[in-house]
Amino acid sequence: MPSEMLCRTVRQYSSTPISGEDMKKLLEIARDYGKVKNYVYDRFGGVGGLGMLYPGYTVQNKMTASGLRTALGLPSVYFYLAVFDALRDIRCQWTHTRTKILRLTGQNDNFSEDDKHYLRFLLRVNNAFEAVLNQKPIELPAQIQNQYEKLAHQADTQRLHRYLCRQVRKHHARLHTDCVTVFSVSERAYRYGEHGIYLAIKEKRRRIFVPLTDNNQYTCQLSIKLYPGEQRLEIAVPLAVSARKYKDYVNQVAIAPGMYTMLTTDSGHKYGEAFGVRQSQYTKWIWERNKSYCRNREDNPGRSKYAAQKKRLEDRLHGYINQELNRFLSEEKPKVIYLAKLPGTGSGGGRRTNRAAAMWQRGYLRRRLEWKCRQQSVEIVEVLGNGISRECSHCGGTGSRKKGIFTCSICGAALDEKTNTAANVRKRAASGKIIKKRS
Repeated sequence: MPSEMLCRTVRQYSSTPISGEDMKKLLEIARDYGKVKNYVYDRFGGVGGLGMLYPGYTVQNKMTASGLRTALGLPSVYFYLAVFDALRDIRCQWTHTRTKILRLTGQNDNFSEDDKHYLRFLLRVNNAFEAVLNQKPIELPAQIQNQYEKLAHQADTQRLHRYLCRQVRKHHARLHTDCVTVFSVSERAYRYGEHGIYLAIKEKRRRIFVPLTDNNQYTCQLSIKLYPGEQRLEIAVPLAVSARKYKDYVNQVAIAPGMYTMLTTDSGHKYGEAFGVRQSQYTKWIWERNKSYCRNREDNPGRSKYAAQKKRLEDRLHGYINQELNRFLSEEKPKVIYLAKLPGTGSGGGRRTNRAAAMWQRGYLRRRLEWKCRQQSVEIVEVLGNGISRECSHCGGTGSRKKGIFTCSICGAALDEKTNTAANVRKRAASGKIIKKRS
């Protein structure tokens, strides 16, 4: 089978300060880029624009006819990228809105199962969703139309349509950007050469030259971020790379996350033992700085130094996380990693476990683990996590945890709390209590 293709972002940096005149020209492009995006947000971000979002050529044609590009004097290589960037953002916003309403629908006890089934159908079928919000007849392909009519016959459609419209008005927010330092550039608008890059500007047949710190050259859409105060820019380059496969990655490893030790395996190996200390130091620093800022707010203290220091601390913490994850993968050589499905996603759990989940399930650490596993063709398998930390891995009885030690009330076994949990993860995987696989 062909290797999985992944998108990886590499970055390039300007090597010398950009002159004030050149930076002004680049900032003008970025400012107009934002104006185009806001125009698209305002005109097509509401319910009236739903029917034009896919594939987007209708919006493109309407933007061409609007005369905005001529008014701004923005080259087409920037104008149409801004249009499709805005369309992508609008699509994502609608996806978030529909996902939220789906979740609320499932939690609403005032709806029967037929009502919920009907609402789920509307939220998942684009044409039906658009028709309801725009108060138009629902007309679908024959096979889907038959399915719709069966569902509609069993539900109070008018009441459910009003509910859906109310929820959209409540949860769907129009997008807007105030960012004037970022823009994308297509391959037609730049050229590499002479240890730098030539970027098109608003003046016809003119480009400005920016020396770079490396000689790498790419042929894809780039994202430019400007730092006018520092007279520099950063280029983000998305690259398609193949996932690596290692012949010696043959082990099956069960792990348990922790607030203090980053992760523990079922064999008792620990990785990231300073994670909790570093995380606490970072959190304490932010709390103290925010308290100081609020105390002196009337004196208008600047936040630029705070932001720079915060980024440095974040980078150190992220560097430590990546270092320990790399060590975990290189030493354990896993083919499959088993992990308990964490609280907040349906498996329950106590307050202490939920704190660990907050760091893992929605945090940088979990995302990096998943990314590195995809890079190295390691499969992640989630198992049922309900009550897993209170179960004895030796006899299956219920025990208690105190100061990092699990003690079984049945067989008297005493072992490291996280090692016990990881061992239970492996047992549940072996018994088929698998929820999700992530290749």
